[in-house]
Amino acid sequence: MELQGLVGYVLFAVQVAVLVMAVYAFVHAAIQRPDAYTAADKLTKPVWLVILGVGILLALVLSITGVAIAAVASGVYLVDVRPKILEIQGKSR
Repeated sequence: MELQGLVGYVLFAVQVAVLVMAVYAFVHAAIQRPDAYTAADKLTKPVWLVILGVGILLALVLSITGVAIAAVASGVYLVDVRPKILEIQGKSR
């Protein structure tokens, strides 16, 4: 019985971490210039906002399946799109 409680806590921690990451990705996507997305040859800003927003909603509603979808969507944005947008805008490190 102890193991089930531990698994529940771990899954809750993963869900919170993914939600924080997805919300960060959504906010970052929202404050960027729309032309930076097309200059970086990525999907448009509204499309990314929809993808990330739906990911957040699914993570809140569908438990582990939604968390996985939100993790993939925000992970792709943060690893692939964000660095290119920052590079285009001259904000990369």
